[in-house]
Amino acid sequence: MESLEEVKELITYESLYETLRKEKINPELQELNPIFFKQVQMYVKDKEAILKSQEGKDSVFSSVEAQKTRKQIENSQKIMIELYERRESKIIQLAMFHSRTNSPNEFNNMLPEEMELYKRVSNELNAFRGSILNTLLTGNLPSLPLSTETKDLKIPENQENTQNTSLKLVKFLNAVPKFVGDDLKVYGPFEEEDMANLPIKVANVLLENQRVELIQ
Repeated sequence: MESLEEVKELITYESLYETLRKEKINPELQELNPIFFKQVQMYVKDKEAILKSQEGKDSVFSSVEAQKTRKQIENSQKIMIELYERRESKIIQLAMFHSRTNSPNEFNNMLPEEMELYKRVSNELNAFRGSILNTLLTGNLPSLPLSTETKDLKIPENQENTQNTSLKLVKFLNAVPKFVGDDLKVYGPFEEEDMANLPIKVANVLLENQRVELIQ
């Protein structure tokens, strides 16, 4: 059993960033530490405690440090959202494949909470396939399956939704002041190591000028 101190030491902003990078460049679900969610929880609490301490001090230095910590928390949140949605898409794709092919369940590299998501999505898909498609194939009218509650499922299309295909997630290598993109929208300002989802044309200009790096 990991101690809380060990859990805190196992994750950093850089390791979060690297975890997302690996998840994005690999089509398969990537392996995470079994206590990954606990690591993230402790990381967030630790950063919030640091920020609270910095904000409680009345000095210019503390104000600057608090701003940096606040930015890092915001960037970390963006990383965690992107990471969750990447893994969510892969899990739903696996559930869809299982439902369509009746193949064995695959839990490779899933955390316990993710296994539960996979099982619930698989069960719902199987229930609707049986009540609608299989019923039609036997010459009968479809009937909705008995379910606890109707919920909207986020079913990815080609593992990317329309919004994601028109945006690029980038990390700023240098501070960039406010600027107007070719879409006439104002962007920024951005600080070094900030992360942002930007339109492809805007991101490409920044990439060409080596102001950002692409999180692939």
